[in-house]
Amino acid sequence: MKAIFQSAVFLGAFLLFLLEPMAAKELLPVFGGASAVWITCLVFFQAALLVGYLYAHLLAHWEQDARWRLLHGVMLAAALLCAAMWASGHAPWWFIAEHPARSICVRLAISIGLPFTMLAATSPLLQVWLRRVEAGGVPYRLYGLSNIGSLLALAAYPTLIEPHLSLRLQRGAWCAGFAVFAALSAWLAGRVRSTTPIASPEEPTPSSPLSTKLLWLLLPMAGAMQLSAVTEHMTANVAAIPLLWIIPLATYLLTFVIAFQGSRWLPRTPLLGVLAVLLYALGNFLTRPEYRVPVGLGIGLFLAELLAACLVCHTELYRLRPSGASETTEFYLTMAAGGALGSFLVGVLAPMVFRGNYDLSPTFVATAAVVLAVCWSDGWKQQLLWGALTIAMASFCVTMKTAYSQSVLTSERNFYGSLRVKSGVTETGDDMRTLMHGSIVHGTQIFSSDLMRVPTTYYAPDSGVGLALAACCGERPRRIGVVGLGVGTIAAYGRAGDSIRFYEINPAVRPIAANWFTYLRQSKAAITFAEGDARASLAGEQPENFDVLAIDAFSGDAIPLHLLTVEAFAVYRRQLAPGGVMAFHISNQYVDLEPEIAALAKASNMQARRVTSMAVEPRGEFQASWILVSDNANLFAVPQFAAAVPLNSRSGVQAWTDDASSLLLLVRW
Repeated sequence: MKAIFQSAVFLGAFLLFLLEPMAAKELLPVFGGASAVWITCLVFFQAALLVGYLYAHLLAHWEQDARWRLLHGVMLAAALLCAAMWASGHAPWWFIAEHPARSICVRLAISIGLPFTMLAATSPLLQVWLRRVEAGGVPYRLYGLSNIGSLLALAAYPTLIEPHLSLRLQRGAWCAGFAVFAALSAWLAGRVRSTTPIASPEEPTPSSPLSTKLLWLLLPMAGAMQLSAVTEHMTANVAAIPLLWIIPLATYLLTFVIAFQGSRWLPRTPLLGVLAVLLYALGNFLTRPEYRVPVGLGIGLFLAELLAACLVCHTELYRLRPSGASETTEFYLTMAAGGALGSFLVGVLAPMVFRGNYDLSPTFVATAAVVLAVCWSDGWKQQLLWGALTIAMASFCVTMKTAYSQSVLTSERNFYGSLRVKSGVTETGDDMRTLMHGSIVHGTQIFSSDLMRVPTTYYAPDSGVGLALAACCGERPRRIGVVGLGVGTIAAYGRAGDSIRFYEINPAVRPIAANWFTYLRQSKAAITFAEGDARASLAGEQPENFDVLAIDAFSGDAIPLHLLTVEAFAVYRRQLAPGGVMAFHISNQYVDLEPEIAALAKASNMQARRVTSMAVEPRGEFQASWILVSDNANLFAVPQFAAAVPLNSRSGVQAWTDDASSLLLLVRW
């Protein structure tokens, strides 16, 4: 019987953590591939976990009433129906452009909310049931087993499932697995009813004190804050590496596995010491933005801090667990509330409060304060250490904001990320301004008389897009489309009679480009804008007959895959003039998009060439790689493209579709 319970717990957790990345992947096309989609999904998942634990808590306290089995059966059946609707692609939903985070939560609640909630209730509910049919204490190790299932699902999705199964097949297979889970859960509910409890009525145990229950809330809150803040900081400020979010989440789950297996090989005092050292070192490091460390070292240090912090929080949580069965579901419910609160503070409240990406430093303060509360009864040495560390973290928090504000002319933060305009000076002493999105440069302008109207960064005259604009139309007026506004650098190419239409999903970018840079207002071209996801905007417009359509949306950590599918190419071709050119900016340190665009060009019967331009620092020009795609066979024969080279294809890389895409083969490992 115990093996069946273990199988149900493992299957439920495995399905739960397959559902999370699958559901998030479906949302990316609507929200432009923003990395904030995942952070918002985390908030929803933690909230849904709380609802699931509340359901388990109520059901466990209602088990003397025979109607609970009927209720549970109805809930499982309803969840299975919702799962089937989602798998078939018929789940209703809508999108509110002004409130993307709200739209995500509504979409997830309607499509997968009930199946997710029933899966979330599995671990605490089955622990109560198992104790009812078998003698022994509360089987907390089942919770550790559930996290092993979660880890395996998290590893399997990007490596085994996503590369080989379309979304339609993924949903169908998941729905079949959920049907097995629902049947197993219903059968176990019946067995609990028909089995005479083996365990004798336990001696009444005193209720846990309020201070302990408060720590049941605060410890998982600190752990969830660590997960969200470290993930956000690593992807925004350390390295914009796709799939990087998987590693912090796996680390977070691993600490639950270790803690709830009752591991005694983790000495408490040394672990607290390691956490104290890492908090102080990284808290101090965050106040010095001028310091740079190798990417690998930076990722390793922040992951080590996350591991130590979550190990401390979750081992202390396990140490404070209730011994009696009567408080088991209350323990898990409070724990889930803490996780939801932590995710809310970082994922929802922080972007509303902070104009910059300062989430990690307040998270360090909260972690130190929670550990201080845990260690308060350990004597004056621990009180002094963690009290001083909490004060130090608070001072670092203030210092960090001041340090990150240096040379920053303005900053904005919204669902799509944190934007900063920084002032600087070139090697020749000219003033310059740079727009930063996390660690990614989104445009630079040099404010000197001879360079103020010259395209910089990835848009130099000898770049792929520069050559395409020079070669496409002779002296006649050009129609130019640009996906990704940045600071409006391409507007510098505008001539009298030209028209340029920018597509930008982030509403904060246009005011910054207009007010802090002069490319847009000094351009001689007629300029228009479309706000929202570029592909959706292009698909909804009448043919614009673009001579050049430049697509620059692939330099960050969240590659918008929906802009690189066969269906997307069809949308672009519809908007091109006969013989027009698509120009894809593919400069990315961590992803090689060339083989994918080669496959798409071949599938679309189009010609493609790569143009690489070199950096010229005094002029603010970066090394840039562009791929030009056109059905004009004569285009690449003109002298301007003498340096253009055919694309490199790669075995196993197929043209993506809206239903099947995976970044794994393209990541530079």
